[in-house]
Amino acid sequence: MSKQWWKESVVYQIYPRSFMDSNGDGVGDIRGIISKLDYLKKLGIDVVWLSPVYESPNDDNGYDISHYKKIMDEFGTMADWEEMLEEMHKRDLKLVMDLVVNHSSDEHGWFVESRKSKDNPYRDYYIWREGKGGKEPNNWESVFSGSAWEYDETTEEYFLHLFSKKQPDLNWENPKLRQEIYDMMKFWLDKGIDGFRMDVINFISKVPGLPDAPNPDGNTYASGHEYFMNGPRIHEFLNEMNQEVLSHYDAMTVGEMPGVIPDEAVLYTGEGRNEVNMVFQFEHMDVDSGPGGKWDVIPFDLVKLKTILTKWQTELHGKGWNSLYWNNHDQPRIVSRLGNDGEYRVKSAKMLATLLHLMQGTPYIYQGEELGMTNVRFSSIDEYKDIETLNMYREKIAQDMNPDEIMHSIYVKGRDNARTPMQWNSTEHGGFTEGTPWIAANPNYIDINAENALNDPDSIFYYYQNLISLRKEHEIIPYGTFELHYADHPSVYAYTRAYGNEKILVLCNVSGEQQVIEKVDSFDVTKADVLITNEEHLEKDAFTLLPWEATAYYFRG
Repeated sequence: MSKQWWKESVVYQIYPRSFMDSNGDGVGDIRGIISKLDYLKKLGIDVVWLSPVYESPNDDNGYDISHYKKIMDEFGTMADWEEMLEEMHKRDLKLVMDLVVNHSSDEHGWFVESRKSKDNPYRDYYIWREGKGGKEPNNWESVFSGSAWEYDETTEEYFLHLFSKKQPDLNWENPKLRQEIYDMMKFWLDKGIDGFRMDVINFISKVPGLPDAPNPDGNTYASGHEYFMNGPRIHEFLNEMNQEVLSHYDAMTVGEMPGVIPDEAVLYTGEGRNEVNMVFQFEHMDVDSGPGGKWDVIPFDLVKLKTILTKWQTELHGKGWNSLYWNNHDQPRIVSRLGNDGEYRVKSAKMLATLLHLMQGTPYIYQGEELGMTNVRFSSIDEYKDIETLNMYREKIAQDMNPDEIMHSIYVKGRDNARTPMQWNSTEHGGFTEGTPWIAANPNYIDINAENALNDPDSIFYYYQNLISLRKEHEIIPYGTFELHYADHPSVYAYTRAYGNEKILVLCNVSGEQQVIEKVDSFDVTKADVLITNEEHLEKDAFTLLPWEATAYYFRG
């Protein structure tokens, strides 16, 4: 397995709208990011993934782009952006930008032209079809609920939108469109960025003919997904992108790929295949989802999680590369989801960090995760901003579902849990803005904030700092093999890593009850160093795990 800088790096995701507001308009911005770069440097991360800052009408908070080479006014100017990149590079921080090219905004110039007439030169930049018998061209569903087709009266045809109806899908079958995208990528790489996180990139190839989904009601994903996830030309398109653009730069690439399995991930990320460096996959994110999908919340099953993560650890080893993450802008806060965000918030947050960061793959930290930020419970649906959440709420109310049950699902899984303002200090709105924030702050900013964390040597922040430094010091962490122990234990997550003559034993108690387990064969912890622990009292048997304990032992020789 070749050694690469991006395999040894730790990435920090900034969701700019919610990170830091510099001018009091209630929206985070680029100058706000610049003001916090020393904070990120102190944490120890290597790469910043910046969610979209491009021109956008904000139907989906910037993931609907109306101009790929301009900066959104709310976030600042291109000069601000250039200064931010320069300041990042001064601090040896790399910048990865979001590449959103499965779809654009319906306000993008290409689409404005495309919808004018059937013979417009830009018509074929998007996917247009005639209806069938007065209905949509097929039965595909949008990921954001409802039909994936929108009727346009001007030309009396439908356009495909796998997300919002203001996010029409681009037609990757058109070589002119692909060349426009490659030119845009070069524009940003030539400005000096260090790579791309590619939004739903495995959706860009659709099955020709766009056939009806055979089982439209029994899908975890949107109906029709088998015809637009991992489509027939996806590897051809990514290979072309690599050949035309990426191969000419030392760029890190991560492909967000819902529904991908390890065998496919090996094809996307295998060395010599020249597609992307690593995948963002979602299988472990469905661990608390029932047959009805994301909003069908079921109790978390640790054994199921172990099975999923072990599969990804073992089946990609030496063949491909994975991203390690608990949180991002689309996911609820992990300490609320799998940990204990009350009495054991600090301890369970550290345990979850340990469990993930000592595995193989490139770790991602989402803003506020290093503080143990939690889910939020707004009292009214009117306080929520996320289009996916609001569409789902309207749809289920129309089906006469109980509003309290719908709100419970939102409290657990809603994307706005990740989008409340970053909590910097205990002043109003957590120090995020002097104005009125675009979305309300979580009231617990009084206690949970960066200022408190930096003043507490035992904080979650410094624990993450330690985990990040360990990855740099020990090659076993990025490159070692993985073996799971106690596969069927409902509360203990234990695994070993091995590399040369080194071994690490990781013991995690994913529960609020003490757990006593049998010793792992061949590991005499009396001869090991404690690599990291969230437990103050290690004057006990190593295989008696206190509530939410995480301890990793390091063996040499």
